[in-house]
Amino acid sequence: MIVAIDAGNTRIKWGVHDGTRWTDKGALPTADAVLLSETADEWPAGVRVVMCNVAGAAVGQKVVALLAERRAKITVLHASEAACGVRNAYEQPGQLGADRWAALIGARGRIAGACLVVCAGTATTADLLDATGQFRGGVILPGFDLMRASLAQNTAQLPLGVPGVPGEGEFRSAPRNTMDAIFSGCLHAQAGAIERMFAMIAGEPGAKCLLTGGGARSLAPHLSIPRELADNLILDGLVRFAVSL
Repeated sequence: MIVAIDAGNTRIKWGVHDGTRWTDKGALPTADAVLLSETADEWPAGVRVVMCNVAGAAVGQKVVALLAERRAKITVLHASEAACGVRNAYEQPGQLGADRWAALIGARGRIAGACLVVCAGTATTADLLDATGQFRGGVILPGFDLMRASLAQNTAQLPLGVPGVPGEGEFRSAPRNTMDAIFSGCLHAQAGAIERMFAMIAGEPGAKCLLTGGGARSLAPHLSIPRELADNLILDGLVRFAVSL
């Protein structure tokens, strides 16, 4: 059994893998990291845990400490020059976010050809992985909700709507009210960045965009490129890394 933990800026996601499939999954707010102990009580003592953390040292230390109390065998993933068939072309490989690295490892286990790996969360990242397993580089931009919040916080007359709430904005090809204009503009910005990145590999056989993260399902219908939802991509990458050790 392997427990994979993805400690992100907003949520801590976890999954229990029995070597064949996910048997349990869950998430909690990163601010409530201590509550992970209640879930961990259900895991066998000495369970193997692999984790990536982009939520900061304090969160990482808290999670490691509560797992150590349960005698878990903990491996923390950091980006490296190469792992699991993926080569890292970052100028300083160790500076690549661990969640992006895990997603790339997960993508390589899922697709043999070229792909664009998109993680749509608090931030949106779009990373190029070619058919040889070379991570060629990628971009980071504010996530959809962060874009909308930034408009509300930094402009005097643009309000912050709530996605899915009637009257609070929805996607329109030619918006005719402010809430729809904000919603549609931020979604266009996300989709445009993704499609521009995908254009770099679009001519490669079977090239595809893999989408993961909380915003993936909202983005997918608005993309005009080959795409596939990969809900557990970061956790998949963590398990793949753990198996390789």
